[in-house]
Amino acid sequence: MAMVAGRMIPNKHVVIALTYIYGIGRSTSLKICAKTGIQTTTKVQDLSETQLQALRDAVSAYTVEGDLRRQEIVSIKELMDKGTYRGIRHRRGLPVRGQRTKTNAKTAKRRRKKV
Repeated sequence: MAMVAGRMIPNKHVVIALTYIYGIGRSTSLKICAKTGIQTTTKVQDLSETQLQALRDAVSAYTVEGDLRRQEIVSIKELMDKGTYRGIRHRRGLPVRGQRTKTNAKTAKRRRKKV
C-alpha cells in the first residue's frame, strides 16, 4: 500500500486505486495516469518511487480529501445562512434535489431522536 494525498491506496490497478481518494473518480484517475505516463493496468506495488512521487504531485493539483469535504460543508452552510430554498431543505433534513416526498423519502422525513 502506498500513501497518496494522506490516504493509503490499496494494491490494485492504479486507475482503480486512485478512486479510493475522496474527490477522484474514474475519469480524473484516467487523466492523472495519462499526465504522469503511468500505465493504467500497473499495480500500485509495482510502481517505482519516482512514479509514486509523480502521482502525488499530480493528485496535489486537485482539491481532495479533507479540503474538499470542508469546502462542501462550507457551501451548504452558506446556502442555509442565505435562506435559499436548497438551504432550507438542508436545514429541515428533506430531499434537496426535487425528489417527491409524498410517498418516498421516509428516512429523510423521519423524526430524529435527540441524544
